[in-house]
Amino acid sequence: MKKILTYAGAPALLTVILIVVVLVATGTGAMHVSPLQVLAILLQKVHIHLPVVWNGNAEAVLLVIRLPRVVLSVLIGAGLALAGAALQGLFRNPMADPGLIGISGGASLAAVLVIVFQAALPVWFSVGWIHYYAMNIAAFAGAFIAAWLVIRIAHTDSGSAVAVMLLGGIAINALCMAFTWLLAYISTNEQLRSIVFWTMGSLGGATWQTVLAVLPFILIPIIWLPRLSAALDVFSLGEQEARQMGVPVQSLKIKLLLLSTMAIAAGVAVAGVIGFVGLIIPHIVRQFTGPSYTILFPCAALAGAILLTVADLFSRTIIAPAELPVGVVTALLGAPFFIWLILKEKSAIRI
Repeated sequence: MKKILTYAGAPALLTVILIVVVLVATGTGAMHVSPLQVLAILLQKVHIHLPVVWNGNAEAVLLVIRLPRVVLSVLIGAGLALAGAALQGLFRNPMADPGLIGISGGASLAAVLVIVFQAALPVWFSVGWIHYYAMNIAAFAGAFIAAWLVIRIAHTDSGSAVAVMLLGGIAINALCMAFTWLLAYISTNEQLRSIVFWTMGSLGGATWQTVLAVLPFILIPIIWLPRLSAALDVFSLGEQEARQMGVPVQSLKIKLLLLSTMAIAAGVAVAGVIGFVGLIIPHIVRQFTGPSYTILFPCAALAGAILLTVADLFSRTIIAPAELPVGVVTALLGAPFFIWLILKEKSAIRI
């Protein structure tokens, strides 16, 4: 079964599922639109006309409000899952998670700094495109600074030790979270609400401008990481073996970390902290496709997009007209899975 899924259509199957999920999610809400009507509205934009009737209000709701949110969930879900798969390959550990090595923590801390001290920033920081992208720029900067610190902590004359990199990431993440909650403590009530909203994750503010802002920063890892899959397959055998087979190990580590950081930072910049997608998706996909990153990367990206789109659909409909933060939904799904994974690893230990 695994071989069939690997070589005869796992990406194709996941693509079909993703299309169905996107059509259902786009049409679901206070104004219900059937998947066939959604498809007809979308195909009309490329001059393909289906014999389906809909009203103008439905088209406006779909194209202006729902579709940007669904597209954003697809992009962020794919980016987080792909980053998670890359980090699990880098650390050779199925329990490695984007939030574990400080990247999400660094992005969150920088965003919270902007929320708390925005009034004290220079006037030019509050006008034009800089004002709109201030949070995005801050989140990117925080994530990359955290990644740089992890690289520096792990650096030795002979390269970067993966175990030290992981421990350094845990330390940086703890430090970032300590400063984040210190800022929350000194913030005003309004700022505190914004901080809590940010740390729980939400796709509620999605617009086409938001989608275009993160698109290049997620597309670059989506395109580049699969090109590293052959080297990562060899690296999974061990660093020494990879060096003997001609893999540039140090360069591979840096590329994996920076590309993962780019995808994670893009998601955090516009949606806040959304946990567990990068943990559970690569592990689940690996059970069906096997360990090769050649097939794991594209399947993880598709499955991550499916999961976050479904989670966002659930978050905005389960208590409508109110919304649950999507980070809460993914945590409710991911935490039990993480516990199961720990117990599975524990049962494999022979004392």
